Amino acid sequence: MTAKFRQHFLPVATVLAAALVLWYLLAIWLNAAGAIERVLTPRGPWGWQDLVGATFSMQRPVLPAPHQIALDLWSSIVDYPIDSPRNLLLHAGVTAGATLTGFLMGVVLGSLLAICIVHSRTLDRALMPWIVASQSVPVLAIAPIVLIILGSLGITGMLPKATIAMYLCFFPVTVAMVQGLRAPQRLEMELVHTWSASRIQTFFMLRLPSSLPFLFPALRVAIAAGLAGTIVAELPTGAQAGLGARLLTGSYYGNTLQIWSALIMASLLGVALTALVSLLEYGLTGRRKQA
Repeated sequence: MTAKFRQHFLPVATVLAAALVLWYLLAIWLNAAGAIERVLTPRGPWGWQDLVGATFSMQRPVLPAPHQIALDLWSSIVDYPIDSPRNLLLHAGVTAGATLTGFLMGVVLGSLLAICIVHSRTLDRALMPWIVASQSVPVLAIAPIVLIILGSLGITGMLPKATIAMYLCFFPVTVAMVQGLRAPQRLEMELVHTWSASRIQTFFMLRLPSSLPFLFPALRVAIAAGLAGTIVAELPTGAQAGLGARLLTGSYYGNTLQIWSALIMASLLGVALTALVSLLEYGLTGRRKQA
C-alpha cells in the first residue's frame, strides 16, 4: 500500500503543494500594492507579517488566496437557499442543464452526419470539408450571431445556449464516429456479407460496436467543450442565472472572489460531467468486455 501510494499519489500531492505555494506567493506579490495603500498605510507602522496578513484578507484582491476562494465557495453553497441567486449550485444547475441538452443535440447531429458520411461517398466529399471548416469560426464570434437569430425568432431561454454547446459538441463526435464506423476490417465486412446481412444489420452488429472505443473519448472532449460553449453563450445574453452570468456579474462589480468561485465551480462541474460520460462508458463497454 505504501509503495502504491508513493507511486500514484505522492507525485500528484507534490505538484499540488508546489502549485499552492506558488499561488500564495503570487497572491502576496499582486495584492501587496493595494494592501499597503488601502490597509497598512492608514494604520501606521507595519512589518512583513502585517503585509502577508493583509494580502490574504483583502475584500477585493487582485488574486485571491486559495483559502479565500474555498471559503467564498463554501459560503455561497451553505449560507443561502438553493433557489437563491447567491447560491452557486443554482447557477451550476442552470449551466449543467443547457450543457447536457446541447451535448445530446450534438451527439445526435454528429452521429447522423457520421452515418451519412460513411454510407455515401458523395456526402463524404460534400459534408466533411464544411464540417471541418465550421470549427475555424471562434465560438466568441458565432455565439452572438446565433443568439440574435434565435432571439428574432422568439426562441429564448435554454435553447440558444444549448445550440452553442451543440456547435462545439458535434464536431468531435462526427470525426470519432466516422473513424469508428470505418474501423471494421475487410475480412469482418466480408464475413457479415456471407450471412446476407443488410446494411442496417451490418451497422448494428459490426459497425456500431466497433465505433464505441472511438466514440467515448470524443464524448468526454465534447461535453467539456459544450460546457465552455454554454458559459460563453451566457455572457452576452444578460442571463440572470448560470455560471457565465455569475462570471459577468463578478467582472462588472470587480468582485474577484466571485469570479474565481464561479471558475472553480465550473471546473468541478466539468469534472462531474466528464465522470458521468466515463460511467456511461463503463456501463456499456465494461459489461460488453466482461460478456
